[in-house]
Amino acid sequence: MSHASSPAAASIELLAKDLNENGGVFCPSPVAGMPLWNHHPRVFLDIAHTGQARCPYCGTHYHLKAGEVFRGH
Repeated sequence: MSHASSPAAASIELLAKDLNENGGVFCPSPVAGMPLWNHHPRVFLDIAHTGQARCPYCGTHYHLKAGEVFRGH
C-alpha cells in the first residue's frame, strides 16, 4: 500500500492483495496515518465492485492501483 496525503483527505492506493476476502478494506487503516486519538468507528469499504470508495467519516479515498483486478481469495 502506498499513501499520499493532501490537506483535505488522504488518498490510499491499494493492490488487489491488500483487499480482504470480501473485496474491501476497513477504515480507519494504519496506513492512512490517522493518529490513535483521532480514530472514528470502524467501517467496511467495498472496493472490489467499483475499484474505489471514500470513508464517510474522514473522507479518506481508497482506490485500486491502475491495472489491479480483484478476483477474490
